[in-house]
Amino acid sequence: MNRAKKLVLIMLLTFTGAIHAAKPMVDTEWLQKHLTDADVVVVDMSGDSTQYQRFHIPGAVYLGYGNLVQKRKKDKVSFRIEDQRLYKILGLLGISRQSHVVIYDDMGGLHAGRFYWQLQRIGHPRVSIVDGGLVKWILEGRKVVNVDVTRKPVKYQAGDKIIINEIDLAGVKKALKDGTHAFIDVRTKEEYAGNPKFKRSGHIPGAQLWPWDDSLALEKGFVLKPEQQLQQSLAKIGIKDKDKPLILYCNSAHRASQSYMTLKQLGYTNVKLYDGSVSEYYRDKSAPLKLGMEP
Repeated sequence: MNRAKKLVLIMLLTFTGAIHAAKPMVDTEWLQKHLTDADVVVVDMSGDSTQYQRFHIPGAVYLGYGNLVQKRKKDKVSFRIEDQRLYKILGLLGISRQSHVVIYDDMGGLHAGRFYWQLQRIGHPRVSIVDGGLVKWILEGRKVVNVDVTRKPVKYQAGDKIIINEIDLAGVKKALKDGTHAFIDVRTKEEYAGNPKFKRSGHIPGAQLWPWDDSLALEKGFVLKPEQQLQQSLAKIGIKDKDKPLILYCNSAHRASQSYMTLKQLGYTNVKLYDGSVSEYYRDKSAPLKLGMEP
């Protein structure tokens, strides 16, 4: 192959990749236009299966949040299910490696964010969350159905690379010691401040408070607030460099996964989720804590 043909091939591959690149978040108008695309699999992660049975977006399959988490282990708190179990779930939903997975819920991305994070971790090529989800869809008067959707099961072929977007307790303690990461606590003010009556409460020293739901414009259909507004709120807590290593946590990484998705949408490149969060951290008596509203 001569040089000119090689150049053309590279340009074509680059252009094709740009076409198929998935944004972290899509709006309801985009979803309406792509509902019937053969490669799009819409996943409903509403609060419970009863909601899905009442009505859901046409073509959406249902995945309950509980399928993505596991119970604590005595020696470790890890809420993420094992990869092999996740691959099986994906296959049962009819999701292949080539599918563009589009997730929504009725909670501002609270459930959807967890699935988004886990799909990113296994390097699934295309995954997006619907901004505003079912709430925005309904407010706009778009069509809903109440017929259960099942897709033909497939065998999900795992990729050859795991994306490092999580951190364990040992990594958290090392990051604290080295000062290499910024910590963001996405819980409530009360949880962050802690209660001196409890043996273990408060926040990880140095962690900045950024409540997960402060990212949402609830009155506008549970969509994310404008990017500029979110960037300003992050700047107030010292988060300006989009390449700075960040660690997110809450109680069980549930709320933190929504914040993970939000930061990815804003273009932050080095974000990790502490999956055990304080449910694990509090159990380690050697792990430092701080009470009050100061980081």
